[in-house]
Amino acid sequence: MGDSSSEKLIVVTREPDGVGIITINRPKSLNSLTRPMMMDLAEAFKELGKDKSVQVIILTGAGRAFCSGLDLTAAQQVFKGDVKDPEVDPLAQMEQCPKPIIGAINGFAITAGFEIALACDMLVAAKGAAFMETHARFGIFPSWGLSQKLARIIGPNKAREVSLTAMPMSAEVAEKLGLVNYVVEPNEVLEKARQLAGAIMKNSQDMVVRYKSVINDGYKLDLRQGLAMEKERGHKYYEGMTPEQFKKMREFIAGRNKPSSKL
Repeated sequence: MGDSSSEKLIVVTREPDGVGIITINRPKSLNSLTRPMMMDLAEAFKELGKDKSVQVIILTGAGRAFCSGLDLTAAQQVFKGDVKDPEVDPLAQMEQCPKPIIGAINGFAITAGFEIALACDMLVAAKGAAFMETHARFGIFPSWGLSQKLARIIGPNKAREVSLTAMPMSAEVAEKLGLVNYVVEPNEVLEKARQLAGAIMKNSQDMVVRYKSVINDGYKLDLRQGLAMEKERGHKYYEGMTPEQFKKMREFIAGRNKPSSKL
């Protein structure tokens, strides 16, 4: 993925159990993103999204930061439109990725790093991790969704505070506000993310993909439109169900009702 120097900065690991892990691996620069890294990150999500052996994706950072944002030494290159192409835009590829993405927030997630965290489907954060929004401080207009997504998740008043003051929001506060699913000890972040992935992988992967899609697509609509979309997709799904699928459903229910061998 990309040139040899940037290849090591976005590390993709496929684990045998169906988890794909993407690590932003530039710890000496607090995982700030260069343009080649952004392209490689987009490619990583594209690849894992298509890989049938991968069911859940975990995104994390190496060292003490999750991602400290864009490498501002190359800001002009980025902001003048180099990432308008969705094929090389990591946020566009995360949005299009059909598989659940768990963000393992091991440290600071700042601005572009915060936006990448918001593009995950669920978040596990380390105690001591924090989210920070510095667009207003540096005079940069947001373009990866922060101004719209954050208010919808934590409420407009808190979002205004986070964005207009550029003060950090702790993982603990983010959990209380519903942005973060779990706050755990720093050495347990990846393990907790893997636990969540394991729970997801026990379910029908076809339905997991459909369910993620209907939640994410519906969130962009008002409630009436969202309910109509759910009903429309539901009817279409039921109409397409085969006798084999109904049989599998019955087998699953029968298996679930058997006493556990662990007892």
